[in-house]
Amino acid sequence: MSFINAGIYLCLLVAYWHFQSTVSEKEEEGAIYTVVVKPQAGASSSAVHSSGLRCEFIKAGTEEKLVLHLLHSFSTGDTSYVSIFLSTYRSFTTTQRVLDILADRLENPPGANKLSVNRLAFNKTVCSVFSKWLDEYKEDFLSLGDPTPLLRLAPLLPSDPSGSEIRRRLLKISEELSERALLSDSPTDCVSPVTPPSDSSNAEFDATKILGFPADVVAEQLTRIETDLFLHVVPYHCLGSLWSQRDKKGRGGICLSVRATVRQFNRLAKAVTASCLWHVDLRTQQRARLLEKWISVAEECRARKNFSSVYAIVSALQSNPLHRLRRIWAETDREALRRYEELSDIFSEKDNYSQSRELLREEETSQLVSADTKTNNRRPTGAAARGTVPYLGIFLTDLMMLDTAVKDRLENGYIHFDKRRREFEVLSQIKFLQTSCKNWSFVADESFLEWYYSVPTLSEEQSYRLSNQIESASDPSPGRALNPTVVITHCTDILTSVVGPSIESEAVFDFPSPVNHLLSKLAKHMKSPSVSCLDVESSPPPTDPALTYVTPESSIKSHRRSVSCGSPPTSKGREAGPDMRIIRIRMDLQDGNLYRSIMVTSNDKTPSVISNALEKHNQDPKEAPRYELIQLQPDGKELKMPSAGNVFYAMTSSSVDFLLRRQGGGTPLGSPSVGTETSATFPRIKAKGRRLVRTLF
Repeated sequence: MSFINAGIYLCLLVAYWHFQSTVSEKEEEGAIYTVVVKPQAGASSSAVHSSGLRCEFIKAGTEEKLVLHLLHSFSTGDTSYVSIFLSTYRSFTTTQRVLDILADRLENPPGANKLSVNRLAFNKTVCSVFSKWLDEYKEDFLSLGDPTPLLRLAPLLPSDPSGSEIRRRLLKISEELSERALLSDSPTDCVSPVTPPSDSSNAEFDATKILGFPADVVAEQLTRIETDLFLHVVPYHCLGSLWSQRDKKGRGGICLSVRATVRQFNRLAKAVTASCLWHVDLRTQQRARLLEKWISVAEECRARKNFSSVYAIVSALQSNPLHRLRRIWAETDREALRRYEELSDIFSEKDNYSQSRELLREEETSQLVSADTKTNNRRPTGAAARGTVPYLGIFLTDLMMLDTAVKDRLENGYIHFDKRRREFEVLSQIKFLQTSCKNWSFVADESFLEWYYSVPTLSEEQSYRLSNQIESASDPSPGRALNPTVVITHCTDILTSVVGPSIESEAVFDFPSPVNHLLSKLAKHMKSPSVSCLDVESSPPPTDPALTYVTPESSIKSHRRSVSCGSPPTSKGREAGPDMRIIRIRMDLQDGNLYRSIMVTSNDKTPSVISNALEKHNQDPKEAPRYELIQLQPDGKELKMPSAGNVFYAMTSSSVDFLLRRQGGGTPLGSPSVGTETSATFPRIKAKGRRLVRTLF
């Protein structure tokens, strides 16, 4: 049986096993558990409870219960709990607090006899948890600043060889913390592994020098930089609860590994823009060759599975200063334009970047095949031997949306740990892709790196002024159409934070991109804990400073931007404004308190919102005419949306929760009973289609 066929068979087997499982919930003091009883081979359905394999997965609980479950998760069958907790606990507690709770428990271990079965099992679990923690998140202990928690914990560890080794490692970290305190050193954190050389004088910068570097050499060097940065990304730095806090006062030191990736993305996008605009005296044909060069580089990056650099180049080529150069695009090779359109389609916003996600899934499959080949002592060749460097913004988007759509705590105050399980699914994808990049090896090309780091940084004003001068000075060739032949999929948004006096701007992915527009607004509203949605109306729309500098008017009279800046691409026959909002919709069904996050624009009418919501809830979108959309008001009242109404303009900024109800149902609303929410690990089976839930939220 081939690897792929075996994988399909295993998935079907797991799905069948899950369908036959009995799922329930139990609540004890301080915690709620999802109980799954899985049938054993040969057991009848009536005997599942008595003969099945019982697993208990903690769904929500107090801080103390969640920490102590680290020491009980293996015995309850929740084998992934330790990994999930260590990846996500920083969003609801601190390292010192976790260590204090564990130390309290170690002072009172189970069993009176040190050699009892319970004590030995307990010691084994303690060593397993701390060993994994030290191996994967050593920086947690280094960030304590004070060695006191470690000095308290070390004597309490088991005295067996495993416990002794962990004690030795903790004491070594304690010594390091003590020395650091004496020397007044600041805590170390992730830094960019590629240190750029000092910038050369702008007067000496030669933009056309990029034409002398083969496209595959440029792509290889960009992939080298991106791979080093991606391998240093700490996955939990991408959590929405942390990333959304990066701009708050006193939080400048968080998420440094993600900030380093952001800086590289912005540096590359700005390098593409500056190299194409720098010399205003270049001939039209020369500037067209520069566009073609960057398209070829993007293609080579795509061949190396470096999606981060591909998107940085594409977003720069789609930015206003470049895409408005219609006469330059008219001189660009037709085949290059076709390839450029194909690359642009990869990062289309349609269906939440569905093409980009599909490519990542294909790459994951190829990596699994590569791993299977390696297991069978066959050396992987070709594309399977290369790792994948994703565009990190996709994962940041998912985690920000998830953090917005799902509450951190239940109504009783328990920490909602099922939310952390869903976040861990995204973090696991990042970890998997990092593993695929570990075997890459590169040789630095100092000549290209010197040129790359010498590219001057242009402000928005400079970029638009140069773009205007270039377009005004370009004389169209006789008989050549003035309209650009390239199809621009969207006009990218220019934010005031895109280009500052220094290229080290690291607030967000501040390249001109629709994703940046969404993340920036979402992050801005997340600064207030009471705001859980994207409320565009509560803040003025971003201004486009470029319009001030695009003169004379005759130079742009025949140029039409495809859509408004910051808007997602529109479908044929309609234009979308810049207004959008995230709302939360649940269904009045058996899993009625499971909310899904839906984006609504100012063009969306009630039927389209209902259709999108049904699809998010894994229902048939064609059933939309049978449903009605209800807005849940803060005072407990309901507002039925008209069938032809515009949901966006019918909303208020304080009411973003909606309900999907079958027409004529009239089910009274109330607090859903505990246990109706679908678990991310074991989703409830739908009556129609019996499909596993595949969406994050």
